Amino acid sequence: MDDPSNTFDAALWLTAAAILVLLMMSAFFSGSETALTAASKAKLRSRADRGDAGAKAALHITGDSERLIGAILLGNNVVNILSASLATAIFTRLIGGSGVAIATLVMTVLVLIFSEVMPKTYAISSPESVASRVARPIRFLTIVLSPIVSIVRLIVRAILSIFGLKTDPGSHMFSIEEEIEGALSIGHAAGAVNKEDRDRLLGALDLGNRTVEEIMRHRSEIQMIDAELPPEKILETVLASPHTRLPVYRAERENIVGVIHAKDLLRAVNRAVRDAGDPAAARRFDVLAVVMPPYFVPETSALDEQMREFLKRRTHFALVVDEYGSLRGLITLEDIIEEIVGEIADEHDTEADQTLKPNAQGDYLVEGGMTIRDLNRQLDWNLPDDEANTVAGLVIHMAQSIPEQGQVFSFHGYRFEVVTRRENRITRLRIRPLARVAQT
Repeated sequence: MDDPSNTFDAALWLTAAAILVLLMMSAFFSGSETALTAASKAKLRSRADRGDAGAKAALHITGDSERLIGAILLGNNVVNILSASLATAIFTRLIGGSGVAIATLVMTVLVLIFSEVMPKTYAISSPESVASRVARPIRFLTIVLSPIVSIVRLIVRAILSIFGLKTDPGSHMFSIEEEIEGALSIGHAAGAVNKEDRDRLLGALDLGNRTVEEIMRHRSEIQMIDAELPPEKILETVLASPHTRLPVYRAERENIVGVIHAKDLLRAVNRAVRDAGDPAAARRFDVLAVVMPPYFVPETSALDEQMREFLKRRTHFALVVDEYGSLRGLITLEDIIEEIVGEIADEHDTEADQTLKPNAQGDYLVEGGMTIRDLNRQLDWNLPDDEANTVAGLVIHMAQSIPEQGQVFSFHGYRFEVVTRRENRITRLRIRPLARVAQT
């Protein structure tokens, strides 16, 4: 006949071994949940493209996050509850009624350390690697538990619907652009990404959200050529201009008949002189025979679409019109590229350098025509650009009038002082954050 004490000892050790196995399973579920939810889909995709079957499986199971989390939580709760029950049985048999409290305390410590904190800490340190390793067993688990998980999902949705809440995981698709923008902001704040790299990447991402109207050169700033001018005057104007392409109009500036390229004009003049054998022939050429047809674009075109059109047409220059066909300004391929890489200057540029530097009082002297976006990028400010494109436009919008020289305004956390005004245009302002005003 078997000794009851031996039977008791064997049952005790078997139960303890079962608890150990259950704690290991709980650790596996906890680490898997952390790894699969924290792993970057971009990094998993990169691994999968290199032939990593685990990463491919991880991408597949994370496609239905609700089903994945449901299966992991179901498995984790089952093993945790079962391990706690077995521990309670052991301690109750060993020390009696107080065993329940002891079992609760012991299992709380064991589960917290070995089944929660430790596996999750390990998983979060290298989520993509861990996700690739656990993906296939977790995929098998989700298939096995799929019927139970489906029933649980239906029950949860029914309960939530009673309170007027609806869940649709498919509608909550993450934005790739938002993911990248967030990563760049975090990287810049941590010092891993410098400001110039961040601005370039964000500028490229933002092209689809911005229109031609926001960055075009206004028609009042466009240098044009009157087709009725004498040829020698046209030649002189083209050679004196810092621009290689100039619009040509007839009678009035709204009537654009073409665009002249400096190189085409010089070729025509050279041809005329060579054919006639007389330098005076440079004064006798038809400018309209040299001009290219004008290319018009609507002011509402997105910048990324316009850049594709420039590349498709193999042109760098377009005139911007509004919905009525009236001339609003012009835009070049360089203007769009500058939204990504910043200001591009060469030896022929005549515009003043708009690199902003504060004076002793912390004020920045800013041209009124400077765009709010450029100002924000240079100084890491956050002035809104939804109501106006330029700094002067923002001040006029907030003041609801055209301010006089010397007027001071405070809004959006900044102090604006009108330094100079020319007719109805604010040409220069002095700006500084209000926080600095309070400190002075």
